[in-house]
Amino acid sequence: MVMIQSGLNGLKNLYDCVEDLLKLPVTQEVITRHRNEKWVDELLYGSVMLLDLCGTRNDILVSTKEHMLDLLSTLRRTKGRELGMEGKVHAYICSRKKVKKDINKCLALLKQMDNRNTSVPIADQDPDLPMVERMQGELRMITVSFFRLILSFLSSSKPKPKHSKWSLVSTLVHKGSIACEGEQEDMSEVKSIDAALFSLSGKFSSKVAEMERMQKAQRQLEVLDIGIKDLEAGMDCIFKCLIKTRASLLNNLTQ
Repeated sequence: MVMIQSGLNGLKNLYDCVEDLLKLPVTQEVITRHRNEKWVDELLYGSVMLLDLCGTRNDILVSTKEHMLDLLSTLRRTKGRELGMEGKVHAYICSRKKVKKDINKCLALLKQMDNRNTSVPIADQDPDLPMVERMQGELRMITVSFFRLILSFLSSSKPKPKHSKWSLVSTLVHKGSIACEGEQEDMSEVKSIDAALFSLSGKFSSKVAEMERMQKAQRQLEVLDIGIKDLEAGMDCIFKCLIKTRASLLNNLTQ
């Protein structure tokens, strides 16, 4: 989770830099001169897709948090396995299954964006290709990479590394492979929470074993609660950056 938070902070700083570039007269002139070209439509399409994915990501986080807090509240006030608690555990397990289905849909959309980004290799294009196209294209690829990492974290699965011919993204993916290794422990923790909760619906050898499992699940959920709150805050910042960048692009195009 620490690695993801650090990455989100870096991504926000990158968006701030791009926002400054979009305000430069030379950048505004380039956008105005090429606003009727296809790559401009791709920029606008990409910004809409990322905003939609942010919205879906928010729904996934809200759903995860609601069921998690409901279960956590039950675990805190109960002293043993009760009918109500079993129902909460079952509801959480069902919600996790739905979350993973939603995440798979998001990952499919990210794959579509990857295909659009790499459909025309940069090396084969006009060397005078506007700087803004390169800048925005690479920024979108970086954002997609982080979205994929976050979704993989929420689904407790290991993200598959992606390769790109884009310079900035290639560097990020190389660093991201190291970051993913650092995230494996965090993802294992998410996975262990699922395992701990599944175990609560099983049989216990003794009352002591039952309480130990319940306490362990409670501690893990409390840690996850803090992580999700931090993740929400970081993603909200990125969402605002996406809106701001799209607004700047539209302003430049209508000048």
